[in-house]
Amino acid sequence: MNDTGIAQLSAYETSELIDSGQLSPVEVTQALLDRIAELNPRLNAFLTVTPERALADARSAEDRALRGERIGPLDGVPHSIKDSDATRGIRTTHGSMFTRDLVPDRDSVVAERMKATGSPLLGKTNMPQVGHKDMTDNLLGPPTLNPWDLSRTPGGSSGGAAAAVAAGLGALATGSDGAGSIRIPSAFTGLVGVKPSYGLIPSWPSRDPLTVKGPITRTVMDAALLLNAVAGPDRRDPSSIDGPPPDFVQATRRGVRGLKVAWSPDFGHADVAPDVADACRRAALRFADLGCVVTEVPIAWGSLAVDIVKPIWAAQLAAFFDERAGEHPEWVEPSLQRFVQEGRRSSAIDYERALSQRVDLYDRLRGLFDEYDLLLSPTMPDTAWPVDREPDTPLFARLAFTFPFNLTGLPAVSVPCGFDRNGRPIGLHVAAGWHRDDLALAAAARFEEAYPWPVVPTGL
Repeated sequence: MNDTGIAQLSAYETSELIDSGQLSPVEVTQALLDRIAELNPRLNAFLTVTPERALADARSAEDRALRGERIGPLDGVPHSIKDSDATRGIRTTHGSMFTRDLVPDRDSVVAERMKATGSPLLGKTNMPQVGHKDMTDNLLGPPTLNPWDLSRTPGGSSGGAAAAVAAGLGALATGSDGAGSIRIPSAFTGLVGVKPSYGLIPSWPSRDPLTVKGPITRTVMDAALLLNAVAGPDRRDPSSIDGPPPDFVQATRRGVRGLKVAWSPDFGHADVAPDVADACRRAALRFADLGCVVTEVPIAWGSLAVDIVKPIWAAQLAAFFDERAGEHPEWVEPSLQRFVQEGRRSSAIDYERALSQRVDLYDRLRGLFDEYDLLLSPTMPDTAWPVDREPDTPLFARLAFTFPFNLTGLPAVSVPCGFDRNGRPIGLHVAAGWHRDDLALAAAARFEEAYPWPVVPTGL
């Protein structure tokens, strides 16, 4: 099989071919490293590539495959990790000049568990400084470009991960999502992005009350395979869900007939581009073809969600950068400086009030999911914008559909559902109730099965 054919394989397909002896882990890994060497100078999807580590991992996986002793379905199937996750002995920059030379002495839980699967590590993917915005540019080098349109951003903050998967630089990537950072770039690059329930995947050594880890893949099955590998409790993270997670691969095989599905085109306040609104409405109504009962519902929480998230977001960034910004103000971009200044102006009372209001927002969503099984909406109100400028609209107006599920800890999946008139991908947001990650994945899988999506952009 040639390198292009390997690049277009899903992780599931790659695993099947390794299992049958038709493809070797070393062959797969070398083909992807060659493709990274060719395309990454243009895309800037990776901050650090780890060819020696990847090939050593692949040779070990190949030995196990030849002995008929594969660890599991990801053994020998390469992956990448967002550069916010600690990787022992491998540079972990967080997209920041302040930590550009940081080499951790420990792995995060995600890195540790992916290593245990036998999956070769291709490298660390690009991100904005500490993941503070929905584009992937930083002071370490050129911005990440969208493989579907190189003049556009792939979104952020897991934009490097999404660009890599969309361009065929590996079928599996792990990202993080504090306000939409997995789902935003997945929507912009035609991928499946899963924000799991808070605590499903342990975040140690991170201690962020909003951010979760999760998969970015080209298929729902691949996302399920990755979730099976990294989900489950860890005593180092007291917020991790203490109980065995469901089998997510099995969840992707379930039907959705009879489910009650709520659909909101705008959450009552989002300014949605016409092409996005049309594509997502058609996608939502297609759930009726799958046997669901689809109802458009009014959502009227207004500015509540924004009022909650802004002081929390600003306080987190100000706590990290307050002193650092004084030492090296030239290393703090204007978009980040605005949050730092806002955090400095906020009080502990503002922060505590926001935490209390989270309960109000959760109660509203809990009430909705008492009546409906799923909530559908656009993932983003527009498609990818030019890479050289930020939109005029405020950040949390752009993230109207994503960050409420970080505030409430509920699961959500972005699944591709069409293109705008310029050929830029559009994502449908599929959210479910408390700890119903399996249901969100089942719905995304049935939609994907009924309405398949192109695999890798052809323009590269």
